[in-house]
Amino acid sequence: MSRPYAPKVVTANDLLLGDVIYRTETGDWTRALSEAEVLRDEGAAEDRLRQALQQPGTAVGAYLAEVKLSADGPQPAHFREAFRATGPSNYFHGKQAART
Repeated sequence: MSRPYAPKVVTANDLLLGDVIYRTETGDWTRALSEAEVLRDEGAAEDRLRQALQQPGTAVGAYLAEVKLSADGPQPAHFREAFRATGPSNYFHGKQAART
């Protein structure tokens, strides 16, 4: 028996700023995971990923990231994605500083 398809979002890095971005339902990019389009169908997810990969002037390194669904919207399913969402780890700034 095959495993059910786990929900995913399209994520990448902003070409100019380098921070993590997520694709929305309208095809725009956002820095908020809560605004990302949650893809529950494998075919739709692959289609959205192909569209994202055709935007090399905006986003680099696009891929599908698994998420968990919660009352607060999608949440990272893996440590790597949670870590990416906090911003650069080389010193305390940006998104990390905003959490204090």
